[in-house]
Amino acid sequence: MVNLNELSIISLYSAMAIYAVAFIAFAIDLAKRSASVDAQAKASVADAAGGSSAAAGGGTTTLTRLSARMDNDAASPYGRSASLRIGVSLTVLAWALHLAATVLRGVAADRVPWANMYEFAMTGTVLIVTVFLIVLTRIDLRFLGTFLTGLVLVLLGVAALNFYVEIAPLPPALQSAWLVIHVFVASLATGFFAIGFALSTVQLFQFQRESLAAEAKSVRLRFLATLPSSFTLENLAYRVNIIGFILWTFTLMAGSVWAEQAWGRYWGWDTKEVWTFIIWVIYAGYIHARATRGWRGSRSAWLAIIGFSAVLFNFGIVNVFFKGLHSYSGL
Repeated sequence: MVNLNELSIISLYSAMAIYAVAFIAFAIDLAKRSASVDAQAKASVADAAGGSSAAAGGGTTTLTRLSARMDNDAASPYGRSASLRIGVSLTVLAWALHLAATVLRGVAADRVPWANMYEFAMTGTVLIVTVFLIVLTRIDLRFLGTFLTGLVLVLLGVAALNFYVEIAPLPPALQSAWLVIHVFVASLATGFFAIGFALSTVQLFQFQRESLAAEAKSVRLRFLATLPSSFTLENLAYRVNIIGFILWTFTLMAGSVWAEQAWGRYWGWDTKEVWTFIIWVIYAGYIHARATRGWRGSRSAWLAIIGFSAVLFNFGIVNVFFKGLHSYSGL
């Protein structure tokens, strides 16, 4: 008889292998972008030197003008990149195997596949990729492919090596419909927060590049000149994080209702509850500060990065090292 859990493991490791190849394809695209920027910058310098000395007194550097042109139409020269198309195609294939691994684990366990750390990592990461692929149908964020496939690879690797446990029956407190609702919505919120985190990280680098270019200083990460401006990246991150925040707010409320049913109280300052609330406060502060206090640029980006770092801490540290009523890691 076919062991569905073994098939799940094979599918997961196959997905990880394909994610790794997709990561390389996305990285090659970034390398090509950098090479293209260098080539165009050299060509512009040669044109300026051969024409006149007007470029020296124009008030902007060659790199600044080049960056401005690419910011206006960042995706155009690179939408046809073969490595980009291969990276996305491989990500879709890896996602299908990843989803199959998650579903097979659930069928083998005869329940939803997010009752312990290993299963939650599988479900959470497949939702991160799902959100990424859905967003790609509306906005071209393929330049985040290296970051997101790398993040998923790291999380899956940690889960497979350190969090794997055999299938076990659900503890009494988890035998509730709220397990389906509460944990799934929290995982979906994490997917949006991950996209926001990636955008905010790139925004910081882009903001630094723009500042250095304005001061006529050398810029190392040349491929950033082919990406949207820091202003555009910030707006995208804000929109994505708002969706994640709405889902996380529901997660917090649903968790309280479930806690009342399971333990007879809505709130008990359990470590997991506290960190869920801390994450909510960080993102609430991020949205409020940006909307009413004018926190733009690097300050808003850092708040988003701190928020997702708290999400990772809540998952990887609180679940493992802190004891409490939410100790369902299975380890």
